[in-house]
Amino acid sequence: MKRRATVAGVGLIGGSIGMALRQQGWQVSGVDPHQGHLDRGLELGAIDTIGWDDQAEIVFVATPVALIAEVAGQALAEAPQALVTDAGSVKAALVAAVNDPRFVGGHPMAGSEQEGVEGARSDMFADSNWVLTPTETTDDQVFAAVRQVVASLGAEVVTLSPSRHDALVAIVSHVPHLTAATLMGLAAASSEEHYAVLRLAAGGFRDMTRIAAGHPGIWPDICAENQVAITEALDSLINDLSAVREEVAQSDRPALLQRLERARTARISLPTGAPRPSELLEVRVPVLDRQGELAAIFALATDLDVNIYDLEIAHSSEGDRGVALLIVEASLGERLKGGLMANGYRPTSQPLA
Repeated sequence: MKRRATVAGVGLIGGSIGMALRQQGWQVSGVDPHQGHLDRGLELGAIDTIGWDDQAEIVFVATPVALIAEVAGQALAEAPQALVTDAGSVKAALVAAVNDPRFVGGHPMAGSEQEGVEGARSDMFADSNWVLTPTETTDDQVFAAVRQVVASLGAEVVTLSPSRHDALVAIVSHVPHLTAATLMGLAAASSEEHYAVLRLAAGGFRDMTRIAAGHPGIWPDICAENQVAITEALDSLINDLSAVREEVAQSDRPALLQRLERARTARISLPTGAPRPSELLEVRVPVLDRQGELAAIFALATDLDVNIYDLEIAHSSEGDRGVALLIVEASLGERLKGGLMANGYRPTSQPLA
């Protein structure tokens, strides 16, 4: 029997989620206020049927940010058995608004310069990061199930608190987009005076401004929802650019070289994917069967800079207890175990292979 899902918002991300799920054998229904999006989603194979599926086991809300809370609430009502998650890039206000054990905030960090379902791809999330933001009110079984579905689409799952997600995404996504748009505007303004400037825009400039080609309509809502974190990140960027300006103006070669070397080292050190099984460790953590346990463990792992690559929950015959099985890098196992023990847990570990 096919597993069933609903995608609310059949655009670039929602359409890609639908295609990826259908490739895994799911039956996917679609909901969207625009009939044209639904018709095209059917034609392109993003969805199988139109309308809410009251038998769906999971609903992905992929609407514009300003509509997610309302649609997520509708999803919880229309699909009473379903887990509900979303694809918005701002989390704190949303998670506070949709305070339900069946809801897990989510943010697939993937995309395209193409717009709408026309740009949807079944491999959109392969090797990309997908953030989940469970809280103390999130049901652990719901979180584990959502995480499993997301991971099955090829994504690397990262778990953060909603507020930390917003602060970090402001730095790595929201401000870079605004910066790219500003750079592109600067070049466009110069081109009115110097015709050749855009013709000289080679690889480096094109790489830096590529994201400015994304759909502009979503960004005013994102900036409004994540105003505080974006403003703080912009202030830091402005301060650093002012420092760079002084280093250039004063011909301070040592300071400028140090800055560039530090940036190069950080860029080279960006994570590139999961390690081999022989480099992984299984950490077993006895836990009480209560809401928020997994969210607390994952938040701790994030604070310790330990990525959890896989998760399983084994239930105990005692009824109120279980064991969380976490897969982490072997080199970071002791760090995680130490942090867990400092917080009252009693973990054990063994090599995965």
